[in-house]
Amino acid sequence: MIMAGMTSPLDISVVVPIYNEADSLPELVEQLLSALRPTRDSFELVLVNDGSTDNSANVLTDLGREVPELVGVLLRKNYGQTAAMAAGFDVARGGVIVSLDGDLQNDPADIPKLVEKLRDGYDLVSGWRYKRKDAALKRKLPSKLANRLIGRVTGVRLHDYGCSLKAYRREVLSDMRLYGELHRFLPVLANIEGARITEIRVNHRSRQYGNSKYGIDRTFRVLMDLLTVWFMNRFLTRPMYVFGFGGLIAILASLLGSFYLLLIKLMGEDIGNRPLLTLVFVLGLAGVQLFCFGLLGELQIRTYHESQGRPIYRIRATLRGGFPS
Repeated sequence: MIMAGMTSPLDISVVVPIYNEADSLPELVEQLLSALRPTRDSFELVLVNDGSTDNSANVLTDLGREVPELVGVLLRKNYGQTAAMAAGFDVARGGVIVSLDGDLQNDPADIPKLVEKLRDGYDLVSGWRYKRKDAALKRKLPSKLANRLIGRVTGVRLHDYGCSLKAYRREVLSDMRLYGELHRFLPVLANIEGARITEIRVNHRSRQYGNSKYGIDRTFRVLMDLLTVWFMNRFLTRPMYVFGFGGLIAILASLLGSFYLLLIKLMGEDIGNRPLLTLVFVLGLAGVQLFCFGLLGELQIRTYHESQGRPIYRIRATLRGGFPS
């Protein structure tokens, strides 16, 4: 990810992951230039070709010869959207970084609005496709349910997690590490780092070229990633709280069951064929394992923070003599 402490010679970097979007690329670049050139901000367009199998790489190369603001990043193979966005964030030089999809469904004309909102004191501004141009049952309803579930689980309540159009302060992205397919949970990761988050309504347009890259398997990936970010949000710096607590409960239940079995054994009853004996043994074993997982997690999290020099806190500002520094 972006290295902390780097200078930002540009005002805005627009990062766009590209996969098989050769037809839409010329129009996308034209719309981005039309939206950003009239502003007073210096900017660059970081387009990341994520191992496309169509003519996207050649189109991107040709556009790079004509557009001085364009920075083309060609990945060696298809790594996925999260990796493509991470590559774009690493290359980007702007103090503000904006992400959006390359299929023309996000409207580049909304970028100045997101940047302006960001400058009101927020660290991340997320787009909300309040009039979404997708099929109601296939895309809109599942997305609405998913957004509510994610908001309830993570505590970061947004109307539209799936909207790629977002604006970030550079320092927020420098604190985050992207793995797997966590790009859709960037607001949650930013919240872990103490970011101020808001959302604004943005336009959404129907797909003009190609087909959607998402399938039914996306649902299962989202659920798995949701469990990951839930754990990171709640227990990233204290894994013993979840594993150790579960282990202690299991051990306590095992001890209570053992005490009961001991009592009835002393009263002359046979306990050898009782299912409770097996349950007591399993609970005791599971409890010890969970407690050990908690200890190992504590050691791992200390290694994670200390090896990368990552503090367990984030300072927004330091006041000396009444002035922020």
